[in-house]
Amino acid sequence: MNEVVGYAETSMSRRQYLLYYFGEEFDPIHGDGAKMDDNSVNPPKLKDASKDLKKVLEIVKDLEEKCRTKDLISIISGKESATTKAYKLENSKHFGIGKSENDNYWKSIIRQATVQGYLTKDIETYGVLKLSDKAKNFLSGKETPEFMIAEDREYDLAAIADAEQVQVQAGGGLDQNLFAQLKELRKKVAKKHGIPPYTVFMDPSLEDMTVQYPITVEEVAKIYGVGEGKARKYGKEFADFIKKYVEDNEIERTQDMVMKQVANKSSHKVFIIQNTDKKIDLEDIAKAKNLSMTELLSEMESIIYQGTKLNIDYYIDENFDEDIVEEFMDFMKNSESDSMKTLLAEYGDDLTDEEVRILRIKFISDVAN
Repeated sequence: MNEVVGYAETSMSRRQYLLYYFGEEFDPIHGDGAKMDDNSVNPPKLKDASKDLKKVLEIVKDLEEKCRTKDLISIISGKESATTKAYKLENSKHFGIGKSENDNYWKSIIRQATVQGYLTKDIETYGVLKLSDKAKNFLSGKETPEFMIAEDREYDLAAIADAEQVQVQAGGGLDQNLFAQLKELRKKVAKKHGIPPYTVFMDPSLEDMTVQYPITVEEVAKIYGVGEGKARKYGKEFADFIKKYVEDNEIERTQDMVMKQVANKSSHKVFIIQNTDKKIDLEDIAKAKNLSMTELLSEMESIIYQGTKLNIDYYIDENFDEDIVEEFMDFMKNSESDSMKTLLAEYGDDLTDEEVRILRIKFISDVAN
């Protein structure tokens, strides 16, 4: 994974980088295809980040190599987290020393320090960063190499996401006016229950409502990603609101006769619920049904998003660091979205995709169901 990150962030010829990885040499100036990759055609601006590298390495050293990437960034940026509070790091001389740069900059420094061999990740302790001999030599002054990194090329991800959303909605026949009103209703319902809005109904569920126009709790239960449990808990307010909207706008519900039958999408629902109740290891549950972990997690997500609880605390207690679980849950409580894009942007350096999905399942199950 570090090599992939290095490939993405490298400022050298990408062809040279790839061939070097496989033990071959390539002349980035005169070699065949030398001017074909983006770094050769449009070289990124480089900056010497040796001083900032030293700051990161000093923090790792002073805190006795107990921090993960997320922890380091919190300390450098001066942001309180479960870890900073637990170890009272707000009083550290390092707290907030890098406020002038954004979090992505420090992530880049740490990633490149890992790729270039200054830092190593201890997998057994959930990605805690350790100093290499190279880093120790750098800190002691035995080596003074230049640490050059490519300056970030800024992309407006929010604008891209908005454009993608417009395209999806434009092609889906959604009632945009109703969708906006349902989002406001969702906020009110969430506030009344003291939970984040996305835990009431997901955006795709609201979008399906603008197409199907469900006017009873039973019809809400057939909406994508809902199910009977969630429909009973939150559905009446939405059904009543949509019924009035349909009447006020004289909307003919052409789908009265054909509603989507997706409420019980999880074909292994009962088996999964029974076995998590018995505290069976998730890997064993997957094997018993000949599923991959990805497929099992999809089944579990279907279950919890439809309003059924799944207690997987036993699995999390055994396989996750307590501090990161607490931090993740706090983040979810205050987040406006439970999308993987949002969660991986925040925790992608510390957790795998599967781990993020497992913690998200716990949160939705505990808070929304």
